[in-house]
Amino acid sequence: MWVCCALRWSRTAARLRPGLLLSAGRCSPAAASYSASAEPSQVQALVYEHHGHPTKAIELKNLELTAVGGSDVHVKMLAAPINPSDINMIQGNYGFLPKLPAIGGNEGVGQVVAVGSSVTRVKPGDWVILAHAGLGTWRTEAVFSEEALIRVPSDIPLQTAATLSVNPCTAYRMLMDFEQLQPGDSVIQNASNSGVGQAVIQIAAALGLRTINVVRDRMCPGPGLLSTASVGKAPPSCCSAWLYKVSLVLSQSEPHSSLISKLQKEPGSRDGNKGPGGTMVTYGGMAKQPVIASVSVFIFKDVKLRGFWLSQWKKDHSTDHFKELILTLCHLVHQGKLTAPTCSEVPLQDYNHALETAMHPFTSSKQIFIM
Repeated sequence: MWVCCALRWSRTAARLRPGLLLSAGRCSPAAASYSASAEPSQVQALVYEHHGHPTKAIELKNLELTAVGGSDVHVKMLAAPINPSDINMIQGNYGFLPKLPAIGGNEGVGQVVAVGSSVTRVKPGDWVILAHAGLGTWRTEAVFSEEALIRVPSDIPLQTAATLSVNPCTAYRMLMDFEQLQPGDSVIQNASNSGVGQAVIQIAAALGLRTINVVRDRMCPGPGLLSTASVGKAPPSCCSAWLYKVSLVLSQSEPHSSLISKLQKEPGSRDGNKGPGGTMVTYGGMAKQPVIASVSVFIFKDVKLRGFWLSQWKKDHSTDHFKELILTLCHLVHQGKLTAPTCSEVPLQDYNHALETAMHPFTSSKQIFIM
């Protein structure tokens, strides 16, 4: 199965609330003793009032924190990454766009400061992540409805918690939902040094799957393209043309194959060498290139082209299903089988530098805001 960014498997063996609280440090254990309060607070947020280039559209603003109602939860954000979907939303070319003005960020982890009188699923001191996109995580504090939050263990690393709800979820669902993979099966993916790619490697290893990992050609590929923790025993390749040689070998030896990939043209790939009945799944399109597949693979090899979007998966499944997915990933974290990608922690005030770095080609470290 190809995942674009690419994976190939072969059987060879909520509403925006205007509220943030200005804070330079992480929430202390004392937050667990806080109770609900109607007193307004001034907080900071990265806001965009129009779509455009992120460094021009985003502004750091002071906002008033909404009072905590009966079913509301006051959350101090601890960390929030910059993902490609965040950039696309600001640019105005994503599948879902929040109403403007909007606060940037779809992912992150926070700590509960106070809860309303009707809240039963979380308590002050708990770590929480957001169940839905478009609520805005690039802020120091916020008030969310209880239904918008999912509690996560506070004993997992901060960077892992902050990057848990997008890329690892995408990786897990693509590995589970498109082919019935068995231990010993192989997975080929391109863009394997991306956040999703690194998660695919680790989750596949936990499932007993082997991975073959391809990255784009670059002038000076260094040894850090894929971290040892992410790669495990799976050797990476720094040449996209190598994908053709691997797919040829696998297709000759096995009748079943599938690929997951990011939407981009692979100049060295040959779709004609995918095994019969294979599936190509595309989950991203940062390269803005079309998917290329010849007519012959549809006719003679019954190759299927599929797409995956986590937001649509969440629409098609209940919040309880998403919570189960998060708990499954947390279990892998506790087992030491899933870690965060390489991250660079950046203060919220340095947002312009972080956005520029996140948009730079061949960026090897995910930018993550620390509140």
